[in-house]
Amino acid sequence: MEHLDTKKKITIMIAIMSAMLFAALNQTIVGTALPRIVSDLGGIEYFNWVFTIFMLASSVTAILVGKLSDIYGRKPFILIGIGVFILGSLLCGTATSIIYLIVYRGIQGLGAGMIMSTAFTAVGDLFSPRERGRWQGLMGAVFGLASVFGPTLGGWIVDHTHWKWVFWVFLPFGIIAFILIMSLFPSVERKPSQKVDYIGSILISAIIVPLLLAFSWAGTQYEWTSPLIIGLFIASIISLLLFIQVERRVQNPVLPLDLFKNDIFSLSNAVGFILGAGMFGTIMYMPFFIQGVIGTSATASGLIMMPMTLSMVVSSSIIGQFITKTGKYKAFAIGGLMLMAIGMFLMSIMSTDTSNMTAVLNMIIVGFGLGACFPVFTLTVQNAVSQSNLGVATASTQLFRQIGGTVGVAILGTVMASRMESRLKESVASLPGGMTSMPKEFESLSDPQLLMNPDQLAEIKMKVPSEMQSIFEEMLTFLRDALSYSLTGLFLIGAIMMVVAVILTFFLREIPLRQSNKDENETAAS
Repeated sequence: MEHLDTKKKITIMIAIMSAMLFAALNQTIVGTALPRIVSDLGGIEYFNWVFTIFMLASSVTAILVGKLSDIYGRKPFILIGIGVFILGSLLCGTATSIIYLIVYRGIQGLGAGMIMSTAFTAVGDLFSPRERGRWQGLMGAVFGLASVFGPTLGGWIVDHTHWKWVFWVFLPFGIIAFILIMSLFPSVERKPSQKVDYIGSILISAIIVPLLLAFSWAGTQYEWTSPLIIGLFIASIISLLLFIQVERRVQNPVLPLDLFKNDIFSLSNAVGFILGAGMFGTIMYMPFFIQGVIGTSATASGLIMMPMTLSMVVSSSIIGQFITKTGKYKAFAIGGLMLMAIGMFLMSIMSTDTSNMTAVLNMIIVGFGLGACFPVFTLTVQNAVSQSNLGVATASTQLFRQIGGTVGVAILGTVMASRMESRLKESVASLPGGMTSMPKEFESLSDPQLLMNPDQLAEIKMKVPSEMQSIFEEMLTFLRDALSYSLTGLFLIGAIMMVVAVILTFFLREIPLRQSNKDENETAAS
């Protein structure tokens, strides 16, 4: 598709980015709207599944469609993906119970996986590796914009209209993107004599689903050592061993194991895994610090998080242009990861006295770093593999980043709970009388979520007898200190992860970015 004229390529890219924005906004807009949705539909005990099912469905379809699009071309799958996502979005707005909403979110997830996988790969079809930098950067910026405007818009919609419009408001984006891609995106003929690896597809799903479920549930709904979590890990390991055996023998594997012999492919995905853990860890837990430790309201917290995302958008767009102009990428990746490490280290030395401005400056540093390295590792993988494996290689980078995020959030969440518990015990023991545990009257204060719910906190305070108000305030101080202690520990772990990523990136071979998609089998990395 390199032969298309520039104007047509740009029009196709606008359509692809519209489809991605449609999917990304639907993903980010749900968070702030979910409390209102749950209060209407009920089933609060299942609300985590609204996110979990989306992640599972999109992760599985991304890797499967990556390979299928290498055989049948990108066009049918991006169109199917948009169509499925439109259907899922439409159905979500009609949900009459939380179970229906979860099922419809699963349909959305199937479509999102197809869109994300084929969209990034389509850049590789349209442009040579040398030209892709600017477009990968702009596509990274699309995610950033969705993160900025999605939550704010979601809050506004549920405050002023019915929550169903959270799912319906962007449907025109999807319809326009579908029409543009259908009319402009070139079709390709199916590659001859390539059979679909159905057994491998089933086994890779059997690896991903139990693994993501185990890390999503461990330390929250279930103990790490519970039979269910251990069983899920065992199921994932058995599926992995079977998958390796099958992929060695089939003619056209869903994930060619030979790709892992390519050091650029393996190193890039290892760094992507760590990057996902650090990125999602920061995004997930920083609001806890802003609201719980500093004491900022939920609405203002969204505004305080915004500069980090905007700095990521700016950095991703600018660095993408520099990569295309210079043909170099390794220095940008190292610089970006170093900036992230510095930003996370600065977060790790924050305390209960930290101001919102300090938190914002630290997050801007992380945002610039994230934006600088975000477009790089998809590009390095695409540049290092043959054009025939472009789809599956691109999908693998998204999968490793997704798994990294899930694993990172789970492990960091467990560390957070452990550090909070130990710090609270130390603080309570320092009270007169040397208590060994939280006084019975204040056991509810061991939950850090309370610090982010001023109304509930005020309600509890009203029930406390006047003679115990001073102890209540002291316990509140202990909880805020414990939350600060646990979160700064997480940010330090995140900084160490980024240092490890920097070290790995030093070993990443920088091969010239190809000027053309032709002669794809003669890559310098094979």
